[in-house]
Amino acid sequence: MFTGIVEEIGKIAGIQKGAKSAVLTIQADKVLEDVHIGDSIAVNGVCLTVTSFEKNTYTADVMNETLQRSSLGSLSVGSSVNLERAMAANGRFGGHIVSGHIDGTGTITQVKRDDNAIWYTIMAEASLMKYIVEKGSIAIDGISLTVAKRSDKDFSISMIPHTAKETILSQKKAGDVVNLENDIIGKYVEQLLQYDKKEEKQSRLTKEFLLQAGF
Repeated sequence: MFTGIVEEIGKIAGIQKGAKSAVLTIQADKVLEDVHIGDSIAVNGVCLTVTSFEKNTYTADVMNETLQRSSLGSLSVGSSVNLERAMAANGRFGGHIVSGHIDGTGTITQVKRDDNAIWYTIMAEASLMKYIVEKGSIAIDGISLTVAKRSDKDFSISMIPHTAKETILSQKKAGDVVNLENDIIGKYVEQLLQYDKKEEKQSRLTKEFLLQAGF
């Protein structure tokens, strides 16, 4: 589990492409301080497993499903990426619950300065927009951010200078694609409600059935 508080900006040092997969070599410092093979590190919000590491680089496998659902397939050597280690049990919960499992991507349609803040408007599909609520949380490229405005087809966030300095979102412009992960609580609630309705429709245990059986 992650919190959406980016620890450092890393760089893609190498990409080994397979038929439908890839192996990323990522240059980093802070996230490698206590790294072990098998550790989880979020790369632009995507939870990836460390498969090998050296002093200032590590590698991670990316499967076809991840390439299809996220923007990792558009990375190239030299690309900057947001990095966050999985949350330690004794760590502070500075952001919100982020699983590192991307729901889909959005496209930045507008970038606008507002004094010291930067507003980003992002267009997303209806399947993602239904989970986005004003003043709720969303992870954009792994960054925990608050939804400031919402319409039927897009939403906006306002980014403070510190977040701009510590993440790659400040490098993004209109037309760029970003990874989106919706608040997981809403998805769980929806799934449970749908499950209850399905069970209710399929149940044969009715009042009439019980009366006929002598109860």
